[in-house]
Amino acid sequence: MGIKLVTAYLGLGSNLGDRQDNLDRALAFLAQRLRLEKVSSMYDSEPVGNVEQPRFLNLVCQVNTNLSSTALLALAKGIESKLGRGAGASDAPRTIDIDILFYGDQVIETPELVIPHPRLTERAFVLVPLVEIVPDLVHPVNGKTVRELLKAAKEVQGVFKWEGA
Repeated sequence: MGIKLVTAYLGLGSNLGDRQDNLDRALAFLAQRLRLEKVSSMYDSEPVGNVEQPRFLNLVCQVNTNLSSTALLALAKGIESKLGRGAGASDAPRTIDIDILFYGDQVIETPELVIPHPRLTERAFVLVPLVEIVPDLVHPVNGKTVRELLKAAKEVQGVFKWEGA
């Protein structure tokens, strides 16, 4: 009997050091353990929350995995640690941030993990790359597609496709 694969979507961001290299290295680590199916373009975006920090580069990737959601979270945190992210405030500058946006169509609420990501509906820097790779993906809680969520989002003007250094 085969192991069931789950399609998950991860949001990656970096605003310290060589942002593009940080994202590329994180994707390489992810590809060692997961099957990368789609990767969005990179987007340059304004910081949200703590605005007194450098701009971010963000992307979204679609992966297939046989890891549980908690094992996927552990993998993401391990990669963040390998790439130099220290423990700190969630809105502090960072070399890499990896968030699980969706894990199949599951809704998960534990102290360690909330899926779908609780703030993705208000974050254009996540919605823009998601719409690029899966515009018709349906949010399992509100029933809206990511394209519909992006149309309703505010602050879309602060997200620009990255053309490289």
